[in-house]
Amino acid sequence: MTARNIQKLFDLSGKTALITGGSRGLGLQMAHALGEAGARIMLSSRKADDLEQAAAELQAAGIDTRWIAADCSKEEDTRRLADQTLERMGAIDILVNNAGASWGAPAEEHPVEAWDKVLNLNVRGYFILAQQVARGYMIPKKSGRIINIASIAGLGGNPPEMRTIAYNTSKTAVLGFTQTLAAEWGRYGINVNAICPGFFMTKLAAGLIKSLGEDKMAAAAPLGRLGDDEDLKGITLLYASDAGKHITGQWMAVDGGVSVVRGA
Repeated sequence: MTARNIQKLFDLSGKTALITGGSRGLGLQMAHALGEAGARIMLSSRKADDLEQAAAELQAAGIDTRWIAADCSKEEDTRRLADQTLERMGAIDILVNNAGASWGAPAEEHPVEAWDKVLNLNVRGYFILAQQVARGYMIPKKSGRIINIASIAGLGGNPPEMRTIAYNTSKTAVLGFTQTLAAEWGRYGINVNAICPGFFMTKLAAGLIKSLGEDKMAAAAPLGRLGDDEDLKGITLLYASDAGKHITGQWMAVDGGVSVVRGA
């Protein structure tokens, strides 16, 4: 085999990516990364208005983009999302499991229904969608890339004031899910990896960052900054492309070094 140059290794032309939670924040950033590398994009989230706006942004950048509204905390919706994407796009070469929820409360007061809401979307939804995509396309095709969005919150405990036990637990579970799925599905040519973002000023994290102090949180990172609108692009493209074809069952923290300080 003749080694390809770096541009060809990272080229996603002819590939199709499904991204959940793709209408804003980290999901939209990853959609840009994959689309800029040549992939066709299927975005999903719960709200059609948000998806229309995100799709228009991507299309204005020259990226072939469609969208399907779906609630990935519901099994029927999640399986429909995979099936309709395959019907409309003919392929799902790359799956980015990114849809997520959080809830802030002291552990001793945390509502059980809120625990279930977080775990259903952040873990159960990832499993159901990965299973449906693999059975419907990746396993028969003997190839695929699955990227699960975890968090540095899954690498250890938080400062007591953060009080996000369900979220942390769900993201720890995502890491175990990623490693187990990689071990099982490697024989089908499916690579499964995770990204552990640190603090990015997204809608999900903005309230927490503002309450704890943006400058204080940035100062806690060795690089002295929070994540921005470019910081997940590189690792997403590495995992999704042939540049990362020999990487599976791994996670990467993208956090400015916070996890190093914590000792994760």
